[in-house]
Amino acid sequence: MIRTKSEISDIMRKVKGQGTSPEILFRRAVRKLGFRPTLNPTNIYGKPDLAFQKYRVAIFIDGDFWHGNQWMRRKLPSLDHQFSKSNLRTRWAAKIRKNMSRDSAVSARLSDEGWSVLRFWESDIMNNLNWCVSTTVDAVNSAPAPKENILAQKTFAEFFAGIGLVRMGLERQGWRIRFANDCDSKKREIYSGHFTDAHQHFLLGDIHRIDADQVPSVTLATASFPCNDLSLAGARGGLHAKNSSAFWGFIRLIEQMHDRKPPMILLENVPGFITSHKGQDFRQALSALNELGYVVDPFLLDAVNFVPQSRLRLFVVATHTSLPHSFPSPPPNFQSESILRPKLLSSFIKQNSDLLWYLRTLPCPPEKRTLLADIIDALPNSDASWWNQERKEYLFEQFSPKHREIALQMINRRSWSYGTVFRRIRNARSMAELRTDGVAGCLRTPRGGSGRQILFKAGYGKYYVRLLNPLECARLMGADQYKLSPDIQINSALFGFGDAVCVPAIEWIATYYLNPLINELIRSRPAWQ
Repeated sequence: MIRTKSEISDIMRKVKGQGTSPEILFRRAVRKLGFRPTLNPTNIYGKPDLAFQKYRVAIFIDGDFWHGNQWMRRKLPSLDHQFSKSNLRTRWAAKIRKNMSRDSAVSARLSDEGWSVLRFWESDIMNNLNWCVSTTVDAVNSAPAPKENILAQKTFAEFFAGIGLVRMGLERQGWRIRFANDCDSKKREIYSGHFTDAHQHFLLGDIHRIDADQVPSVTLATASFPCNDLSLAGARGGLHAKNSSAFWGFIRLIEQMHDRKPPMILLENVPGFITSHKGQDFRQALSALNELGYVVDPFLLDAVNFVPQSRLRLFVVATHTSLPHSFPSPPPNFQSESILRPKLLSSFIKQNSDLLWYLRTLPCPPEKRTLLADIIDALPNSDASWWNQERKEYLFEQFSPKHREIALQMINRRSWSYGTVFRRIRNARSMAELRTDGVAGCLRTPRGGSGRQILFKAGYGKYYVRLLNPLECARLMGADQYKLSPDIQINSALFGFGDAVCVPAIEWIATYYLNPLINELIRSRPAWQ
């Protein structure tokens, strides 16, 4: 039974909505058009509210409160803000996030079983019944062969995977790995020691030599490409230099995936990317994503909000414009400076208003609850890891007068306290800088022993010095449960963690950005094409 849009509108005007629930209102509307769907069929996974079993179309009418839309309608920064005045806010938010996750899983499974799935908010039924019914009629009348529901699957490909910490963060929030790639065999070995399924999806090799056909269709592609040529600590060769030019290998792959391009992309790099070559490198990267059909949303997030490590990083979420969603660009007078988009970044956005932006409102990240002392192994003072007298005195002599005074104050206390030391070259001299605020400096990628952070323990008139070990570095990255094979060399492990992404930072992005966006996008559409 095929009706025109005009005929559907005429019938909808005759459907009385006052005093009825959204589900009853919708059911009454489709019956007016001559359809007789099955109500709450128990033989269909997820028990949809209505099902057109002959056409294999399943309809879910989701309550805005219980399925995570009310906070969006109220224009709040996050779901948590909806319960800011409730003593049970953690419980309520967790329950609703569980519903959101289940919605995606149900939609993905039904799609795999050959169903077209439509999800409507109750508010859409009440405010735009005509559109909801028209969408349903189109799905029933066309009865297309169901396509893979990429959005609902929440799958990802992890490029520049390293030891897999992006994977660890995403999996904690309900995402599933389908592909990983890195060119470093030592990192691949560490990855395999923790993720025993690496042989199923990890492709070792140069990204410039990967064929797009080797990459499966996924919801999200992540790329933590090399920062060597973008970092303020490096030579600043830029996005076309030897290491950081790997970004263009990633762009080539995405382009060659054609109609299989992932709906979403997540980039990660150092803040120096914003100013590299006076901002031209960052602009080129974002322009390349625009040209592939993506709108972009950059923000800065520091690991110190989650773990006792200062590690500020730039993230960019790119969302494909073919998705049935509204992606407004900021006006030329964009004035949205915030913790996540500070002056450096907000100024860049204003100066490049011709780029295609999609800037979501995000909540402020949490304040850390752990200190350096909380992640340190309680080794006895006699342990062989502590440096001998000569070696630790040599370090002490490398302190500046200011830092030496701080160290002496720690030594004279009647309690143990901890700091981290990092060696830097100042005026052609190797200097040791002591940090004592309970936070470690940014973990680096040590080569030949340089760049490794040093632990300084002092009190009761004594002091002890040793290097941070791999497990302590894992904790500083929020990867407390990471399994390291005893065969892995210490420097290889430290290189892996120093070149990785903070796990809880990725979790935060998934919780407050990726998952809510997926929750919006799976509504009112059978699949992302």
